[in-house]
Amino acid sequence: MPEVRRGQRLVAAVLAASLMPLNSTMIAVALPDISHEFGQDPSVVTQALVTSYLVAAVVLQSPAGKIGDRLGHSRMLAAGQVLVGAGALLGFLSPSVASLTAARVLMAAGGAVLVPATVALLRHELPPERRGRAFGAFGAVMALAAAVGPLVGGELVSQFGWPSVFVANLPVLLVSATLAGLAGTPVRVPRVATPGFDWVGTVLLATALTSIVLGLRPEGAHPAPFLVAGGVLLVPFTLWERRVRDPVVAFSLFRSAPFTAGTVLIAVQNLVMYALLFEVPLVAHDLLDLGARRTGQLLVSLMLAMVLVSPVAGRLADRLGARTVAVAGSLVALAGVVGLAVTDLTAPVQIAVPLGLLGVGLGLTTPAAQSASISAAPGEQAGMAAGIGSTMRYLGGLAGVAVMSLLLDVSGSRSAVVGEHRTLMVVFAGALLVGLLCAALLPAAQSRGSIRSRSNAET
Repeated sequence: MPEVRRGQRLVAAVLAASLMPLNSTMIAVALPDISHEFGQDPSVVTQALVTSYLVAAVVLQSPAGKIGDRLGHSRMLAAGQVLVGAGALLGFLSPSVASLTAARVLMAAGGAVLVPATVALLRHELPPERRGRAFGAFGAVMALAAAVGPLVGGELVSQFGWPSVFVANLPVLLVSATLAGLAGTPVRVPRVATPGFDWVGTVLLATALTSIVLGLRPEGAHPAPFLVAGGVLLVPFTLWERRVRDPVVAFSLFRSAPFTAGTVLIAVQNLVMYALLFEVPLVAHDLLDLGARRTGQLLVSLMLAMVLVSPVAGRLADRLGARTVAVAGSLVALAGVVGLAVTDLTAPVQIAVPLGLLGVGLGLTTPAAQSASISAAPGEQAGMAAGIGSTMRYLGGLAGVAVMSLLLDVSGSRSAVVGEHRTLMVVFAGALLVGLLCAALLPAAQSRGSIRSRSNAET
């Protein structure tokens, strides 16, 4: 019975967390209808509903993870469900773009609570020898949610109108809350820290990350001041965190090579993946004259490979060790980017095959890196570690899109676009080489005896 309840609790957490990537992509197809209904310029609506969601998602994950370490991650799971549900109801009933923006912020806040809580629960509830497969399944669910978001959103909007993309969250939340309720409260709860919460550090971090996110937006007109401001604000944040008794971000975590390597590895791979999700449609339309449906089919080769490989990769990481699987995945991903670099972009298959390779590489690497990273953090700091990892993942993706926007201009001649595409792939190959170095720093396979001893020590 305890095993069944544990499974119910983890399934409830993963279901709820999957709403974060689902909502981040599902809204895209509803933006034209929302703009038309409220008589607003589409760019204004996009800024209000997309940028606000992104800022809240990035800024709140580290503080939410820290709060989970103090209050318990099951409580944070419930809080995240309430926030997403409240945002979904407000969005469904919204009479204006302003209230829709508030709804999106609430939903992003809920997602920012749910993702670190889910990662921390996987860390706390499962022994080391089962974490790889769990993170593999978790990665597959999150990738699938992001991939099907536009498809689900398009069908909902065409059948029921744009408010349905908000109310669609409620059935998932109902199932998640029911499973969590049946599971009850876990026996083990994280240690509650005695010092007061680090509000100063939280405000400094939030302000710095907001500036960085605004600076990395591809549509941002003047990114440099935002990026400089964000970088400058990180200095007092770092100095403060080194002084405070119970920081919102403990820099001591980065003394662990597996934690740092796993976190950076996921960030650089997301840099490549998210940039390609934006670059491929531009290049496919400009050079191959592909419509939205054919372009979507190209991107499916990337996402589907990730979804199919991730669960298998998690099991391999448990059996062979994180280092072996992550190095193999990094090499496969690098081969995919090299394949994209050498193509002359004259046929869709020249893009589809390398994207599939990249998806296989990402699917192999992510579960191993995430499992090794979160396992390297002390149990009482699992939420903080999960929040840092999620923040770095988002920042990596934003950085990739910013680099893509800087280096690629599809308004030029064919030869110029192909040249810029290849330059971009060289940059991405460099990022993946950094990731390969990080993969080599992850833990190797352990004997069953040492795994059992470690599991007993954590219990």
